[in-house]
Amino acid sequence: MTKINLKTVATVFAFSFLTVSYSQSVENNAGSIIGTGKSLTIVDFDTREYGLINDIIPYVYNEMHKTKNYIVTDRYDLEYIRKRDTLDIINCYSTMCLQNLSKKLKSDYFLTGSIQQIDKKTVVSIRIFNTETQKFDIVYNKEFVQIKGQELLMISITIQKMYNMTTDPLVEEKLTNFSTFENQISNPYQMQLSAGGPRMGMVYVTGQAASIIQKPTAQGGFDGSPYMFQFGYQFEKQYLNEGNFQALFEFIPMVSGLDQGRFNPSIAILNGLRNNKNGWEFAIGPSISLTQMAKGYLDSSGAFTPIDKSTNTPHNNSFTQFDSRGEFAVTTALVLGVGKTFKSGKMNFPINIWVSPSVKSPRYGISVGWNARERYKK
Repeated sequence: MTKINLKTVATVFAFSFLTVSYSQSVENNAGSIIGTGKSLTIVDFDTREYGLINDIIPYVYNEMHKTKNYIVTDRYDLEYIRKRDTLDIINCYSTMCLQNLSKKLKSDYFLTGSIQQIDKKTVVSIRIFNTETQKFDIVYNKEFVQIKGQELLMISITIQKMYNMTTDPLVEEKLTNFSTFENQISNPYQMQLSAGGPRMGMVYVTGQAASIIQKPTAQGGFDGSPYMFQFGYQFEKQYLNEGNFQALFEFIPMVSGLDQGRFNPSIAILNGLRNNKNGWEFAIGPSISLTQMAKGYLDSSGAFTPIDKSTNTPHNNSFTQFDSRGEFAVTTALVLGVGKTFKSGKMNFPINIWVSPSVKSPRYGISVGWNARERYKK
């Protein structure tokens, strides 16, 4: 009688156990890859009203495959069955059509869907038809902002939300929030945002210029106040729009001092950077103005005295200064601004504060405005 080697028996048992466990693991993993549950056939997806040319059935097939809720009928198998049995499933969306199809095509579920434009919104609809109950088990609709070129992303998000799958919150926010700011998704490269609009505000002049403004006209002042209203218009030209940011040129012609009977025109040419997500922006650039300037000198009392042009008397210590007795001349300054745009529907309400640094006469200002979003193709 042959003796039983316990060590050999233990080795064989352990090997058999590991083999069975590995086989079950492979089967489970394979099941998770090809899908579990009942079969589902994608019948058709209606894009007629939307005007979508590309066939999106392969994309829907891929997205449904990711849910792992069904064994999705391979589209090549479906194509073979259609030709073999002469099945007409094109434009088969109604309950009656799907009920008739269920008699000829074996599948636990049918999927149909549509994408259409309704009142400036893009609506994606997914419907799951139960061939056993002959009714729709699921009818899921999701609204998006009307953005041409992002239809596949909308369908993907709709399917993910329908099955409580995780979506990219930032992308979903940009596609579904109707009051969101312009961004790379809602404002792609072939589209530009025209955000020009009126601007009004106030400027506060400090330092030497403020003192001159408040002096009498006989002393070269303006009999005015260092606080002046401003009116103008902002023109924008966007040259970069990527992700959450856009870069733009801003052209802002303004007129100051009308409230004091003065006419001081200026134009600011700024280069700005705006955050599309929260509306904050920063800009910097030169400002060009027409200002009354006089050439003169300080007399014995320390008062500024313009040089008499009729005599053209030279003076050793002459210099040019802001003065109401002078002539209009072009002056330049640097402007730094920061602001935030608030949204209400299609309206934008920008609020900006700015500073024009200077050694003798820095200026500060605030402006508000409004505009409506307009889009045009490049």
